[in-house]
Amino acid sequence: MTEQFAADVLICGAGAAGLALAIDLARRGISFRLIEKMDGPFRGSRGKGIQPRTQEIFEDLGILDRIVAAGGMYPPERRYREDGSFIESDIAEHQDPTPAEPYHLPLMIPQFLTEKVMRERLLELGHRPQFGCELVGFEQDAGGVTARLAGKAGEEILRVRWLVGADGGRSFVRHALDIDFPGKTLDVRAIVADVILTGLTRDAWHRFNEGDMSRQIMFCPLAGTEMFQIQGPIPLDGDIDLSAEGLEAMVAERTRRDDIHIQSVSWSSAYTMNARLADRYRVGRVFLIGDAAHIHPPTGGQGLNTSVQDAYNLGWKLAAAANGADDKLLDSYEEERQPIAAAMLGLATRLLDAQKQGDMRRGREVRQLDIGYPSSSLALETLGRSGHLSAGDRAPDAPIRGAAGQPKRLFDLFRGPHWTLLGYDVQPGSVPPRTGLHIHTFGRSGDMVDAGGHLRDIYALSPAEWVLVRPDGYIGAIAAADDIAMLEGYFVQVGLGSADASGV
Repeated sequence: MTEQFAADVLICGAGAAGLALAIDLARRGISFRLIEKMDGPFRGSRGKGIQPRTQEIFEDLGILDRIVAAGGMYPPERRYREDGSFIESDIAEHQDPTPAEPYHLPLMIPQFLTEKVMRERLLELGHRPQFGCELVGFEQDAGGVTARLAGKAGEEILRVRWLVGADGGRSFVRHALDIDFPGKTLDVRAIVADVILTGLTRDAWHRFNEGDMSRQIMFCPLAGTEMFQIQGPIPLDGDIDLSAEGLEAMVAERTRRDDIHIQSVSWSSAYTMNARLADRYRVGRVFLIGDAAHIHPPTGGQGLNTSVQDAYNLGWKLAAAANGADDKLLDSYEEERQPIAAAMLGLATRLLDAQKQGDMRRGREVRQLDIGYPSSSLALETLGRSGHLSAGDRAPDAPIRGAAGQPKRLFDLFRGPHWTLLGYDVQPGSVPPRTGLHIHTFGRSGDMVDAGGHLRDIYALSPAEWVLVRPDGYIGAIAAADDIAMLEGYFVQVGLGSADASGV
């Protein structure tokens, strides 16, 4: 007898990670509940930087244009000297877009606006978060998870196939699973506050006393709003007055200016920086994503981006498992994402150390375009192959044309919840169609044209090669034309099912 579930997935936490997972599951037709114990949306600007790799994900999820419209670009840094003079520099190393990497600069948008855009996209797909609903207990067995929820209407028992904890650094889910959260406290305490102020222009990110951890203070004009975000280190102990009056006094003391006035404070927080990584991302039918799995200093703008990418990695795997793929596929989530978070924590900590010395530079490493899974059990390629790209790498973009002459991009082919198989100078029809797989061939009788040779050059393909691109935009497999059996075995591994034998 088949068990009945209220939903396939219960997502606990409706921040950026939970919303990204919900959007991905919704567009795949996977049932879920998205709950959030807070009574309403998060109101702060905290994770305000959207890195190029996340921009690619947002393009796939259908929200990039809205994110750009709601936010903007980072202004230059203006670093003030003791005498009031200043120097300016770009917040990140400038690099022009390329055919392979269409996005190269971080976007700035306050987190509350990012999450608003994500909720609007989720509503288009027929879903919304349930605020004021808290997970208060759960048990799991071989068949599913029984969760206890508490809300305004009382307690509810919910039976689901999987539970995902996207419930932040103090994660109830992580604590209930008794998962260790090793790491360290970084001996830095700081404030962040969203304020309306006068006395500073909005054409720069104003930084005073950089490198002095007792007097440093920064004012970033928040794109898409009239507010500034104030950031600065504070003593490890003691109460901090985060009212408009208290912040204005701190500003005057640190800047030695009397013309900067705080009009109002919409959100503020005093926090101690940590770098911690969960020992496990999966226990049976329960998973951790986002800050529930990793917390870190904010330097380099990595946190929200890493959290969204956790969700983007897990979403298609949960959908595949819901549709009958081997449960082992879900093990690849921790296998792939935990090392990425470990590296991110190291990067953010190094940037924090550099900031303490007044010498923080954001290079290519913060853009997350070089993240990949070359050691993953889901990375497969023909033995002896040597090429510029390998299985597990991010699948680059490239300008191409359709056979009818219309301009396209590879990202146009990848966009959506499907897998994409690219054949370069292969025999069309040599790989049979199947549900969830889009097949495109380049060359004689192909449906796509590599007009400028960009695909050939960027992917360094040899004639008669296949490239299989995962739903999350990474290369799953690269196979020679005579190695179709390898591809067929891979299809089974990831739940793509049987080929259509009907002669479609």
